[in-house]
Amino acid sequence: MANRDEIMTKISELIGPFNNKGVDLAAGTTFQGDLEWDSLTVMDFVAAVEDEFDIIITMNMQAEIESVGQLADAVAKLMEN
Repeated sequence: MANRDEIMTKISELIGPFNNKGVDLAAGTTFQGDLEWDSLTVMDFVAAVEDEFDIIITMNMQAEIESVGQLADAVAKLMEN
């Protein structure tokens, strides 16, 4: 099982191709505000995260996840199950 730091590193790698603004990533980096992603970009990114970690992120969970750190926490929790 990956720890939060490993998950954050992998998420940062996955964000790379979607980070058109070249934003410096941190746990507090937001997808809509900082990265300025539209809903299609979010859906593509979520699919990449689900494939990488072999998890399913529900629409309800997606609605609550606003930052990179929140996503890392959600991935860690889903991997525990």
